[in-house]
Amino acid sequence: MAKLEYSKEIRVCINENLTDDELRAILSKLKTDKDKEGFGLVCKRWLHLQSTERKKLCARAGHLMLKKMAARFTHLIELDLSQSSSRSFFPGVTDSDLSVVADGFHCLQILKLQNCKGVTDAGLMALGNGLSFLQSLDVSHCRKVTDKGLEAIAKGCNLRSLNLAGCKFITDKLLQSLAENCSNLEELGLQGCNKITDMGLGTLVNGCRQIKSLDVSKCNNVGNAGVSSVSKACSSYLMTLRLLDCYKIGDDSMFSLAQSCKNLETLVIGGCRDISDESLKSLVLACNHSLKYLRMDWCLNVSDTSLSCVLSQCRSLEVLDIGCCEEVTDMAFRNIGSEGFESRLKFLRISNCPKITVSGIRVLLESCKALEYLDVRSCPNVTKVSCYQAGLQFPDCCKVNFTGSLSELDAVVDVFL
Repeated sequence: MAKLEYSKEIRVCINENLTDDELRAILSKLKTDKDKEGFGLVCKRWLHLQSTERKKLCARAGHLMLKKMAARFTHLIELDLSQSSSRSFFPGVTDSDLSVVADGFHCLQILKLQNCKGVTDAGLMALGNGLSFLQSLDVSHCRKVTDKGLEAIAKGCNLRSLNLAGCKFITDKLLQSLAENCSNLEELGLQGCNKITDMGLGTLVNGCRQIKSLDVSKCNNVGNAGVSSVSKACSSYLMTLRLLDCYKIGDDSMFSLAQSCKNLETLVIGGCRDISDESLKSLVLACNHSLKYLRMDWCLNVSDTSLSCVLSQCRSLEVLDIGCCEEVTDMAFRNIGSEGFESRLKFLRISNCPKITVSGIRVLLESCKALEYLDVRSCPNVTKVSCYQAGLQFPDCCKVNFTGSLSELDAVVDVFL
């Protein structure tokens, strides 16, 4: 009897003894989303705290459910309403949904709307009027949006990141608006925006001089003048530049980058067929301590001279793609490690390089101990049989791709590139 009374005396109710601030402190210690969801299952009070403290949400809801979410998740910072590119549901995200977002999620800083094909300028204008704290917007492949809706975003939000890949109606007029209203812009994706020109890029960097990442891949009207403007204006900040299949890009762009951008980490020049050894060597020597990712497939004028410089000088290089560079031979690998540092190369694609043989691969394996992925598809002198006959030993952690179409997607490639 005495033990029963004693147990009643020391019984403590957590909800009566812990304040909201103390419960929030406990919630902040939980690392995974699963643990945080479990926190909300304890009782209604804990569910309310978990909801109000939630910062990130991925949803596929209509405007009625979005209203309920806005009332529950009052401090949400990141919202992802993106749709699948291959399985878009009808009608998907609409302008009315974006009006709810603008009215209900006032703390929102990051909004993702990839492949939301039903979104138009009307929805973007609502966001521009309602989300003054918005810093990052992804409307890639939202095919109906134009300069008009995005100008409202530029004027009403404090943008630092904007992804417009596949938005084919975007013109230089939007870049002028960004220059006038978004001086803190750091990341801009314009892949496939074919109406963007050198003049537009020049206007952009007159006001946006802190750009760290710029993607103008497949922008057919961008050439050396535009890249030169960007490299000079953003010299201290630019770290990532993607110029995939910009056929007007040539040596002048590389020389300008070499002169101005010493902190470049990622460079994509695949398909830029007018780039030569001389300009590429100049860039490599300027960025030899910073360059980590270099994609230069289909650069047909590139030979052993520049590639040898890349492999021997770039101390931080992790990813290299020289696919379809048909003039490259085994001699390109001869100087790996000659500068007294251990290669960090993890990913190498040399597909469709007919002059590379197992002798070059042997030198590569001896010097690149960190290699995780090697693509030798369509290399007639480097086959599974020839590598076995030569006694080559690939690291256990290295995946070697001998067969398959050059257009075949590989999950490992996606991780790196």
